[in-house]
Amino acid sequence: MNTTANVGKTSFSILFAISIAHLLNDAVQSVIPSIYPILKTDFDLTFTQIGIITFVFQMTSSVLQPFVGRYADRRPSPFALTVGMCISLIGLFLLAFSDSFGFIIASVSVVGMGSSIFHPEASRVAQLAAGQRKGLAQSIFQVGGNGGSAIGPLLAALIVLPHGKGAVIWFAFALVVGAFVVTWIGRWYQRIIVNGIVREVRNTAQKLNLSPRQINRAMFVLVLLTFSKQFFLASMTSYFTFFLMDKFGISVRDSQLCLFAFLAASAVGIIAGGYVGDKIGRKYVIWCSILGAAPFALFMPYVGYTATIILAILVGLIISSAFSAILVFATELKPAHLGTIAGLFFGLSFGLGGIGAAFFGWLAEQTSIRFIFQVSTLLPLLGIVAAFLPNMKPASRLKD
Repeated sequence: MNTTANVGKTSFSILFAISIAHLLNDAVQSVIPSIYPILKTDFDLTFTQIGIITFVFQMTSSVLQPFVGRYADRRPSPFALTVGMCISLIGLFLLAFSDSFGFIIASVSVVGMGSSIFHPEASRVAQLAAGQRKGLAQSIFQVGGNGGSAIGPLLAALIVLPHGKGAVIWFAFALVVGAFVVTWIGRWYQRIIVNGIVREVRNTAQKLNLSPRQINRAMFVLVLLTFSKQFFLASMTSYFTFFLMDKFGISVRDSQLCLFAFLAASAVGIIAGGYVGDKIGRKYVIWCSILGAAPFALFMPYVGYTATIILAILVGLIISSAFSAILVFATELKPAHLGTIAGLFFGLSFGLGGIGAAFFGWLAEQTSIRFIFQVSTLLPLLGIVAAFLPNMKPASRLKD
């Protein structure tokens, strides 16, 4: 493998490796919301307490990320990925043996800290290995995370539900494998020629002709779009299973399989968004992804069981490409701060997801689980604000 940084060539071996690591990391993370029905029963938790668990997990996953990214911009840390995996492993062991609500909170916060260290550096690796295919590279990286988020509930249904909360310890194997993968990536990262990175950043910055005011306005729009997407996804990932069980009376296992269908659809749709974004521009992908999901989301709370699952799959396919496009758009606005921007938007997405989960948990206690879906499915309509993003042409026309 060529260990020098080639700014024009895409390193697919590194991209697939970091995507696999992302899959393993996020599969373990997704186990936490997947076992909410077990935790609710075993510890007699309320929906508010379920929301608090997600809030703590998402906030610890988010708070450190901008700082990790900023530090990486100044002093790249190739083996921070390995450290993040090991911290998540410790949190998983704590969760397996937790015996109280407070112990659960402490456990998920440790897992969240590991994730907070992993994501900014992993996204930075994806960008450095991208060459000219930044959208595709971010999608390959992101599809690993989406795939892990989809596999987690499925494995939880097959492994944890039959054997109880302690069975989450089996997911430690995924983190051990992930630690070996990111250590191999870290050696590649360590050997990158710094001058190549500096030249890439400088060349990218020269192509951007926007005023500071336009850049700040665009960043605000991207934050608003992230809010709409993550609040909606918080409702889906934390409460979709409860909604299905409440409205249609299905089992916990069947509800987990339905959540898997939604998350798997998200994983499938994300690659197309990155590829199309490289060809036609990120703005159109963001606009179509979030606003385009709105018609299907709006009908979801009011139709029958089969139609609900079909609509959820369609929403997952459409909305899934938004985050990768948003992140790459933001790094193109501030190309000299890859780590900081990656940390900010990953942190923002996790933080908003936690706040959204806590908010919808509280709202479910005050109203009903069905009502929160009637409210949350309005959020994709905010995709209309993508019209205020500046038009930025793709950096280059790539030949397949």
